[in-house]
Amino acid sequence: MRTSTVLAFILALSTLPAYAKDPALGTKTFTVFEAYLSPAQEPGEESETPKALEKSLGATAPSVPRESRKSRGYGQIRFTKDLSKAYVDVEIQGVNPADILMFHIHCGPPGVLGPIIVDFGQSENPAKKLAEGRFSVELTNKNVVFVKDMPKGLKPRLPEGCPADQGFLSQSKTIAGLEYLARKGVLYFNLHTKAHTYYGEMRGQIYPAQE
Repeated sequence: MRTSTVLAFILALSTLPAYAKDPALGTKTFTVFEAYLSPAQEPGEESETPKALEKSLGATAPSVPRESRKSRGYGQIRFTKDLSKAYVDVEIQGVNPADILMFHIHCGPPGVLGPIIVDFGQSENPAKKLAEGRFSVELTNKNVVFVKDMPKGLKPRLPEGCPADQGFLSQSKTIAGLEYLARKGVLYFNLHTKAHTYYGEMRGQIYPAQE
């Protein structure tokens, strides 16, 4: 009797229609990551810039030690579940927008300099984007401009920057690849200013957003 009841239950389950979510949800639901930016996350002082890079970077303002800077920021990345797009929202404080030279997402673990994977100055001067202290931007695959070659004079040691997995360095060219690196905790925002061109004004390691 018990066996026949179990068989009947299994048969009933097998006749239920398969459940599938609406594919449109892939563009309307998100996986969210965030970062709090601070000078303390920069792995060195501007005075420690490698000699080979000092001239090419050309800082045009006196640097300020990390512990004395008042700059702070917050950044959020929302990846659509279908991994076709990502939405970035950023707010900064304590920085004169006119002093901003570059703003990027780099690939590297905490305390390590890594190559650029998204350049927010790709279409517009980042100083203009951040003129009001905040900006929002939509990213697609074309914005994932992973730089394979490190700047001249900088010789990273493996695993450095983006080799979160050996051989991954040249493979991240999609929003899906960007989200994969975010889940590994090896992406960071970096804001560069006239005084802090090499390490950057402030940095924020990107992690899954907390409720």
